[in-house]
Amino acid sequence: MVTQTRVHLHTLVLLISAVHLSQPVCVDIPSATEAVLGKPMMLTCISCMRREEVKVKTRVDWYYKPKNEENITVTHMLRYENGTPMEFDGPFKDRLTWNGSQDLQDVSIQILNITYNDSGFYECSVHREFEFNSFTHSVTIDKNITLKVKEKASDDPAALYSEITMYVLLVFLTFWLLIEMVYCYRKISKSDEQAQDTAY
Repeated sequence: MVTQTRVHLHTLVLLISAVHLSQPVCVDIPSATEAVLGKPMMLTCISCMRREEVKVKTRVDWYYKPKNEENITVTHMLRYENGTPMEFDGPFKDRLTWNGSQDLQDVSIQILNITYNDSGFYECSVHREFEFNSFTHSVTIDKNITLKVKEKASDDPAALYSEITMYVLLVFLTFWLLIEMVYCYRKISKSDEQAQDTAY
């Protein structure tokens, strides 16, 4: 149930990012914090950009710190830069999948084959360099996720309610997208007709 809910959340984020009216739509959805032993786990990190017209370079870093660690040991898990994800040596090597969107507003990753040792604190660090005409402005946003690994998924009513809500939102947004496509098609057709009338 929890895994399905995470999949629906991620799908919803991608669908919302794909819907365009006058400007891009981006919704900051928090990551799930409960993983199931032996299953894949999606760590969701959304970092919305409000100014699409500005040229921007984005670098994403994912870090991990175990719970109850006396010494502050931080593991650099993954870096995404210049269109390429790069895993670092350590306990997550060959277990990570990049799940970010093309516009890098969604910079999520997936951990395969979750173990009890994966419980702990995760940090998603998004560094952006905005290039204006005469200067460059840098912004770094850090988002933290506390992950708990359980032997099996919890059967709580909140997870069921969340899953139903995701289905309803997916249907609504799909319907909304279809309406926008029909509206744009009619608008283009009307413009073509006016252009032909003017030509005559």
